[in-house]
This record gives sequence, structure tokens and C-alpha cells, in this order.
Amino acid sequence: MSSPEEFTDQERRILQPYFTNTDSHVFALTNLPETVKGALFARYSRSAKSLRRLFLDEFAGELDATAPVEASVGVARAEKLYAKVFNEYGDDSVAQLGGAHIACEYVSNLLTKVLERGRLMAYLEQSTRYVPYTDKLRGRWRYHLPGELGGSLRARYAQTMDEEFETYARLIAPMQRYFGARYPKAPQDSDAVHRAATRAKTLDTLRGLLPAATQSNVGIYGTGQAFEALLLRMRAHPLLEARECAAEMLRELRKVIPSFLTRVDQPDRGDRWSEYFRRGREETRRVAGDLLEDVEAEPRDEVSLTDFDPDGEIKIVAAALYSASDLPDDQLLAIARRMSSSERSAVLQAYAGDRTNRRHRPGRAFERTAYRFDVLTDYGAFRDLQRHRLLTLEWQPLSTRHGYSEPDAIRDAGLVEEWTRVMDASAELYEELMSSGLNDVAPYAVSMAYRVRFYVDMNAREAMHLIELRTAPQGHPAYRRVCQQMHELIAQRAGHTAIAAAMKFVDHSGVELERLKSERELEKKRNR
Repeated sequence: MSSPEEFTDQERRILQPYFTNTDSHVFALTNLPETVKGALFARYSRSAKSLRRLFLDEFAGELDATAPVEASVGVARAEKLYAKVFNEYGDDSVAQLGGAHIACEYVSNLLTKVLERGRLMAYLEQSTRYVPYTDKLRGRWRYHLPGELGGSLRARYAQTMDEEFETYARLIAPMQRYFGARYPKAPQDSDAVHRAATRAKTLDTLRGLLPAATQSNVGIYGTGQAFEALLLRMRAHPLLEARECAAEMLRELRKVIPSFLTRVDQPDRGDRWSEYFRRGREETRRVAGDLLEDVEAEPRDEVSLTDFDPDGEIKIVAAALYSASDLPDDQLLAIARRMSSSERSAVLQAYAGDRTNRRHRPGRAFERTAYRFDVLTDYGAFRDLQRHRLLTLEWQPLSTRHGYSEPDAIRDAGLVEEWTRVMDASAELYEELMSSGLNDVAPYAVSMAYRVRFYVDMNAREAMHLIELRTAPQGHPAYRRVCQQMHELIAQRAGHTAIAAAMKFVDHSGVELERLKSERELEKKRNR
């Protein structure tokens, strides 16, 4: 798939030493300092520009044009060594020691979830919170048009997408006026701070109108081993978009880390591995269909704590004492059971220490117990929570059958009719795709306000990280609400009050204009 962006001859000359191509939407970064790669990806998430355009506009002028491009001394010898290790010794761990930066641009929000699934990779994705999806590319709104569609169904899909994007773009101005009036500018705030805060609130509110087909840009850093695992799964994916993207990623990555990816498309290695994934998915679907076809879903709360260990706090106390003693694990567990609740709380308070900010997290003793949550919330919130990779998270296919969320502000601003029209159109297109047998393609049609079911299984240490981060006042109200409920369930349903108390930076406050404080702080930094 070619890139929808075009560059002049001069721009291509500037880009060529630093990117593996200038004409595809997938490309790797080369010959750049690690700090520059990191800075480029950091800007990526809050810019409507492509990565190569950002480089041209903001970074190219800072590079020393006379400096030689990084030499390839020793590359051939290293390639032979890696091939020997892989083929003769089978030492996959060597592939953890080299990595690459790659960008995947103009990919759907369905594909971003596939790209961001691996635990041992780093990602930055363009934000629907800071970037309005109002710019067209070559005269077309930024949505993916699946290659699986043809004829009248393809035309029907495009028409529905166009109408949804037009509604989204049209409602930005009245929605921002509504928030500007609802939250008047404070005397201490500049016009820029107030405008940025109400703009973020506007985009937060309206992102539910955007379909899952909405295109995004994703920057990825990973080791050779992590890329191999990702590509093997993408090559087995039911969506054509994922398989085509995998082919382009493999082509570009082989320009920078070829030895790490030799097995991916070998018939007796990678092909067989991908086929294993494909068959497992299809067989599980078949069995599930036979067994669950007539079972109706029981009503559930937005967040349910479905599994936990009643002795979780006791086990964490024993684990906390382990490194401070010379006693065996089972003896410490017996001692912890005999302790009073106040004694156990004292141990956990000492172990957690004086946390002055949320980045001060206790050690691995908090990994001794876990919580499993079943969540049914809008796809927009799911997108943010899914990126927490160290926990275990699995999701069901996105559909319109769980209903959708409707922000109160939509009704208050008098825009509910427009909102409902988009939701109805999304559901109609989804059902039409499903009835045509395009079950894997149908989720592209679903607006992000529709709910998706997923589970989150995490130990108490990861729960502390996730819940404290995602309840911060500047967070999106949808995922703040989900994580606030998780914290309450840990304390009340699991009864792990001491663990919940250790999560001292969980914020249960109600916040009206989420980005206001952060915008104030950003302006102070800029004015220093």
C-alpha cells in the first residue's frame, strides 16, 4: 500500500538517509540518534502530521548536514554471527539484543490494537484527544476502506463513513462554544490555556462519533524477537489490512534488522507457526459457536470483579517479609495468617514506604495476588486501557449489540439528534456487513461510543500503576470512571483495604474540565 502523502524531490533527498522509504505508509527509521527517534515519536502522538513531515518541519534543520551517515562497518560479520546463532544454536535470546523503530501510518483503529498487543514493545499512537480528525487526505476523510469490500456494499460503506466524519467535523465548533460558555475563562488563565482545555474536552466528547475504521499513526520500538512474534500473528490475522501491513513491515524491517526475521516467512518455520495461530482461532470460534449459540448474556455492571484471592493481603505481607528475613516462604505465610489486621497493615505501610508521587511504587511483593475484572465500556476507553501491556487483557469482537454511551454534554448542548443519527447509521452498516458474512470486517463500521467487553487480569502492583495513572484528573472521564470502580471493588468486594490504601494516588474526585490544570502547567513551562 503506497503512502497517501507526497514529497518533493528535495524533500525525498533529505529523507532518504533516515527512512527506509519515502513512498510507503510503513517505514523504519535509520541513521538517527536514539534521542531523535524518541523525540520524533513523542511528537507523533499529539500532531496531525505524518512522521516524515514532522521530521522535515521540526528536526531536519537541527541535523549536521556535513556529518557522515552512520557507517555499516561490521554489519556483514554481525549478520553471519546472528545467522549462525539462530540456525545452529537456536538461541532466540540473541534477538532480544537488537531492535528497530518503525512507523505504521494511516492504519485503522482496529489494526492499532493488533500492533499494540505485544508486551515487550513500546508504542506511541496518534491521540483522538489532541488531534481533530478534520483534515482530508487526497480529498477523502481519514478512514480505512477495507479491501474485502466491493460493489454496492463498498459504496454504502464509504457513504456512511463520509457522513459520520462530516457530522464529527461539523459539531466541533458548536461543542467548543458550549464548553466555553459552560466553563468561563478564569482570571488567571490565558486565552490559549482556556482554548486548549475546552478543545480537549470537545474532542474527548465527540470521539465517540468516530468509527473504528478511523486511521491513526503508530510509532513502534521493539526487539527483533518482539517483531518476529508480532509479524507471525499479523500474517495469520483474518483482516486483509493486518496481513498487508505485516508484509510491508517485514520488508522494511529487513532493511535494518534482517537476521532477526529470517524465519518469519519460511514455509517450514514462520508459515507453519502462523498457520497454527489461524487454525486455533478458527477452531475455537467453531466450538464456541456450537456451545454458546443459544446462551443469552446476563446483565452486568460496567465493571465487575470476577476473581480474586481472599487471602491476597496475607500473601503480600508474607512476600514483603521474605527479603527482610531468612525464613522460608511457607513459614512466613503461616506467620502472616496469625497476625492481627493492624500488624499486617503495618507491614504493608512499611513496605510501600513514603510514596511522594505515583511513580514511587512498592516492590514485587505486590505481585503475589491478582484481580480479574470484566469490563463493558465504550471502545474509546478500551483503546486507552488496552495499551497497558504487562497485565493480561483480552477482548471480544467489537459490535453494536452492547449499546453505546452518550455524554451528558451532548444532550445539554442540543446535539443529541446528530449523535443518535450517527449511532443508528453505524449499527445499520454493521448489521449489513454481518449479514453479508463479513464478520471480521463489520467492526470497522462501529462508532467508538459503542461498548466492547474485555477482561483485565493483573497483580496488585500493576493494578496500582494502572488505577493511579488512569484516575488522574486530566484523564478521559470514561476510563477514569472504570478505574475508580476497580479501586472501590478491590477495597470493598475483595476486602483488601490495606492494598487499596497503598494506592494513595487514586483520584476519586469529579473533574469538569480535565485538561485545564495540565494546560496551565504546560504554559508555565513554556514561559520559563
